[in-house]
Amino acid sequence: MAAPALIALAHGSKDHRSAAMITELVAEVRMQRPDLRIEKAFLDLSKPSFEVVVDRLVRAGFDEIVVVPLLLSDAFHAKVDVPAAIEAAVAKHPGVLIRASRILGLEPCFLEVLDQRMREALSLARVRELDALVLAAAGSSDMLANQAVARLARVWSARHRLPVSAAYASSAPPATGEAVRAFRGEGRRHIAVASLFLAPGFLPDRAAELALEAGAVAVSQPLGAHPEVARTILARYAVGAVELVPV
Repeated sequence: MAAPALIALAHGSKDHRSAAMITELVAEVRMQRPDLRIEKAFLDLSKPSFEVVVDRLVRAGFDEIVVVPLLLSDAFHAKVDVPAAIEAAVAKHPGVLIRASRILGLEPCFLEVLDQRMREALSLARVRELDALVLAAAGSSDMLANQAVARLARVWSARHRLPVSAAYASSAPPATGEAVRAFRGEGRRHIAVASLFLAPGFLPDRAAELALEAGAVAVSQPLGAHPEVARTILARYAVGAVELVPV
């Protein structure tokens, strides 16, 4: 019996770089588990759509599918859009078991990825020392989602023994520029910004623009197609696959 198929479900973006990065990330997941049927899909704005991918898997004979939402925050998309998409797919394909795993979320292991991306950014900027960091995330009207980012910032701060401030590209203060200026107001001059985004797009670009305007010395790239991110996707899949088994 074939293992359940895995759909890596991203939000989607008008920015073609975002879909390209998701494609690279899914390729990394496939490289780690070549025995699985793994597909990418998008909720909106990019192709293929979730509906199209589910149809494709059903035609290929899969009757069990685990959906891993490629979302870093447990906010509106995770709580509303993903369940609605799965509900519609189940209604369209009676008898096919489709289960969403936990979202990708903010795993402590992602700090290793942030560190690597930051080292790359600092090398390009030829910066050797820092006296503050800003952790830039998308932001949400869901305060619990923002608090999760703030918690990760505190963990990162303890790890590096540097002050770290969480900042948001939308829906919540402070913006990245405000966070950088606040540190500069304390007399700090070597402030770098880490991009807590999965892929490039309008929000990461805006966060970077505001940070650099405010005097940040470097801004890292999003997490991207890192092996650690791919391993987390497969960990989510493994739990979801177990939960498909009838008790």
